[in-house]
Formats: sequence, structure tokens, C-alpha cells
Amino acid sequence: MEWLEDNKIPVGKWSKAVVDWLTDNAASIFSAIETVLEIIIKGLLAVFQYPPAFVVIAIVCALAWWFKRSVPLAITVALGMLFIINQGYWEETTETLTLVLASAIVCMAIGVPIGIFLAHHPRAYAIARPVLDLMQTLPTFVYLIPAIIFFGLGMVPGLVATVIFVIPAPIRLTQLGISSTPKAMLEAGQAFGASWQQLLWKVELPSALPQIMAGLTQTIMLSLSMVVIAALVGADGLGVPIVRALNTVNTALGFEAGFVIVIVAILLDRLLRVGDAK
Repeated sequence: MEWLEDNKIPVGKWSKAVVDWLTDNAASIFSAIETVLEIIIKGLLAVFQYPPAFVVIAIVCALAWWFKRSVPLAITVALGMLFIINQGYWEETTETLTLVLASAIVCMAIGVPIGIFLAHHPRAYAIARPVLDLMQTLPTFVYLIPAIIFFGLGMVPGLVATVIFVIPAPIRLTQLGISSTPKAMLEAGQAFGASWQQLLWKVELPSALPQIMAGLTQTIMLSLSMVVIAALVGADGLGVPIVRALNTVNTALGFEAGFVIVIVAILLDRLLRVGDAK
């Protein structure tokens, strides 16, 4: 037993060596990534914060009615967002939505192509599967350490940590959707002389669209679950009052911010639910 403990595998030292090497040799890459992510974040913040709050609410309610054709849903969205304003958390809510939507954009832009590739290469998916398991099961606080080292404090490291934790969801569901395309549909496309690009865009992606949309929904909901953790590295949003309430043992502040997060989660779930009854 002592021999085994005295000769442990230096996982921590190896991880530190990788992070140190990346810090010394890939600073320009991380700087470019930070610039792109800051552009996305600032753009989304402008969309949510530049118009008056009631204009944003009216637009969201109109979109809810347009996509779902449900007056009760539009009313529910309006009441939920008015409750957020009533509690004084509108700015924090827009910051949280910015983090969530930015995470969704990055995850879907990266995850969907990777999922398509893995669906067409089963051996690569067999190798990637344990990596995806590791990304989802490793405590999310661990991601904050290299995120701080590479990007400092603020919204960007919170977004990076969120993306690493969330991205396995769109990858897995895209891979599942593409690989579940009925063989009869693929054979019919091949019989008509379709190229692999045509099979992908006209057969596989339309067939996998429900799973891809489910991946988008999971991405957004998992990103929302990261708002408190992202606040620990300086990310703005609803996680900040939660952390402040925890540090000061402020029950009222904690429950206020907590209820607002619940409202945001419910509204996002209702707006993004696939196949919801109209």
C-alpha cells in the first residue's frame, strides 16, 4: 500500500506541464480566441442591453408567439420577464443570457461538424467517447484554473469553461442523429446518384435535425447551470448575486437571484422545446 502511494502516477505534474507549455508557446492563439469571444459577447450584450427593456420583452413575446403560435406562452414569457424587472435583475439576466447564447453559438459551431465527422468514422468515435465522458464528468471547477491562466478574469474564461463542459452534448446528439439516418434513405439517395455532400445536406442533416435541435436545447440548459460557477472567475450575470449571497450568508439575496434563474430556465425550456404542443 505504501509503495503504491509513494510511486503514484504524476497526473497532476503532467497536467501542469501541458498548461505551462501552452502558456509559453500558444499565447497568440489564446489571444486570438479571446478577441473572437469578446466580439461575440459584446455583440450579444448590445442586442439585449441597448434597446429599452420593454422593447426587448415585446420582441421576445412576439417571437414566442410566432414560433409556437401560442398566446398563453407569449403571456407567460411576458409575465416572467416582468417579474425579473420587478426583482431588479434585468441587467444580470441579460448578461446571463449573453453567456448562455454565446456558449450555444460556439458549441454548435464546433460540436455539429465534429459530430458529423464522428458519425462517419466509427473508430474515431470509439476513441472520442471516453474523452467526451471525461469532459462531462471532470468537476467543472477544474476547468476554471487553466481558463484563468489563459484568459484572466471576466466573461471569456467563464465562457470557455462553460463550452468545455457543455460541448459533448451537441457532439453526441449530432453523432446519434447522423448515424441513425435510415439506410433505406441513404440507399435511395445513392441510387439517384447523389454525392456524399448531397447525401449529407439533403438526407442526413434533415433526418438528424430533431436530435441536433435537442442538442441545442441541452447546450443552452447546461450553459445556464454554469452561471454560478462562471461567476467565480469574474463572469457577470445572475451567478454574481448568488456568490455574494453565499459569502455574506444573505438568504433573501440568494432566493431572489435563485428564483430569477429558475424563471429564465423555465422560459428558455418552453421557448426551445422541440415538438411542443401548440
